[in-house]
Amino acid sequence: MAELNFKGKAFVQNHHFTVPVHEFVADAKKSKLKKGEKPRLDDNLIIHGDNLKALKALLPIYAGRIKCIYIDPPYNTGKEHWVYNDNVNSPMMRAWLGKEVGMDDLSRHDKWLCMMMPRLKLLQELLREDGVIFVSINDVEVSNLKLLMDEIFSDGFITCLVRQTIKGGTGPSDSIRVTHDYILAYAKDKDQVDISGLTAEAIELDQEDEKGKYARGRELNKWGAGSRREDSPSMWFPIPGPGGKKVFPIRNDGSEGRWRWGKRRMLGAVAAGDVIFEKRKDGTYIVYEKVRDNGGRTKSYQSLLLDRYTSAIGTEELKTIFDGKSLFDYPKPTSLMDVLFRISNVSDSDIVLDSFAGSGSTAHAALSYSRSEDMNAKFILVQIPEVIRNDKPAYKYGFRKVIELTAERVKRVIDGVSATKDEELKKGLGGSFSYFELGDAIDKETLLKGKKLPSYEAMAAYVFHTATNAGFDAKKMIQKKGFIGSTDDLEVYLIYKPDAEFLKEAALDADFLKSLGKPGKKVRLVFAPVKYIDNDALENHKVEFAQLPQEIYRR
Repeated sequence: MAELNFKGKAFVQNHHFTVPVHEFVADAKKSKLKKGEKPRLDDNLIIHGDNLKALKALLPIYAGRIKCIYIDPPYNTGKEHWVYNDNVNSPMMRAWLGKEVGMDDLSRHDKWLCMMMPRLKLLQELLREDGVIFVSINDVEVSNLKLLMDEIFSDGFITCLVRQTIKGGTGPSDSIRVTHDYILAYAKDKDQVDISGLTAEAIELDQEDEKGKYARGRELNKWGAGSRREDSPSMWFPIPGPGGKKVFPIRNDGSEGRWRWGKRRMLGAVAAGDVIFEKRKDGTYIVYEKVRDNGGRTKSYQSLLLDRYTSAIGTEELKTIFDGKSLFDYPKPTSLMDVLFRISNVSDSDIVLDSFAGSGSTAHAALSYSRSEDMNAKFILVQIPEVIRNDKPAYKYGFRKVIELTAERVKRVIDGVSATKDEELKKGLGGSFSYFELGDAIDKETLLKGKKLPSYEAMAAYVFHTATNAGFDAKKMIQKKGFIGSTDDLEVYLIYKPDAEFLKEAALDADFLKSLGKPGKKVRLVFAPVKYIDNDALENHKVEFAQLPQEIYRR
């Protein structure tokens, strides 16, 4: 495989490790919450802040949990006014800080790659094993991006989608008018990804029933990551099967699973005769959808995204939401995100992430997709602290930062847009989101000084992920017992309060050891300021001690 080399690569290859984890600071006033609720990190999220720091802050909670990532980074045309802002430990790169990357910048390709590399590495860590990442780009950087993603995602390349950006129009008579851009699609693990087509070939309709010809489509029993009943309890329900028998989503190993579709859609497909029941030897069923030639459309997606995905459609969507005003250059249409969700098989409780959020099309599309599919796909948007220039329409309309436009769009589609012809959008797509800013860094120096100490939950997320490389789930935490989570072979505990005086006295002692009870199969890893127990006692109780803050480590 060809190796991509660029100026600064040696300094950014591991830069994502050095970026400190930051706390999230909720802003209830900027959130869109359901009555009686407070901002929370397991809600739909809009995060305002540097996207490299935000991705690192998301890692303790969302590592390995994101099903679909879509990003639309700067295309590096020299006209986008983007600025290199990563404080990498290199005199050369520090000289780049705060300067716009323009057309005449001889290092603009190097700077762009130095900006992208650590972000893609963090996105790869956030992606689920059966997850897919899509990156929009044009001719300027597509070849560099392809080599960079080949390096980071190894054998994960799926395809390069080509999107029609504009229709017709006139262009320079002495050159070819460019009417497309690209979307590179990569998987974290291609063997675990269930891609619905991505080929120009139509599915052969080789079977027939009273409604006409059809082909056997994909399993409606969800499989792969996130396919157990506990992963999405609302997707465990019976449907009427052959002979009136109740059919539940049973996995191939005999355990309780979940359906791909919500109850309304599943029952509707059964009633319409659009599913196939295939009986297993143990009497349970695998259920497949019937794919029909509905007006020439098939479930097989093409690599050419034509007509329905242009920037003009995205502009019209935004104008409808904002009273006829065109507020954002080249917004992506929600139809584009919708087809990417379908290609990557986003289903109930799955999470989609956009860390270059722009006008908020990804959140709008996730809410619309959830409504149409009778489920709840969650979104996370990260919007950089970008100020809208005063020559832009959005500035004249009253917006000063892109994040203001992003959040306002999502609020409006949740509540309803009266000017639209879409009846669902007119009523409002429903839902909520919690708005967060980035707070203080959680680092060893801060802890040692005892100033600006993080909350218990923030520290728990930090040490749990650092020790296990897994995502932290606050719902499983039992703070009174010091329990913050577990993995297949490890239980993790934390003795901590955001109080310098408490930390001077707190310790792993005999009382805490007794509270753990008799050891089981798992090792108990306990984070605490100090220990007052000898190593033999710890070993007898299957306890490992990790000191705060010096010994926060990756197990």
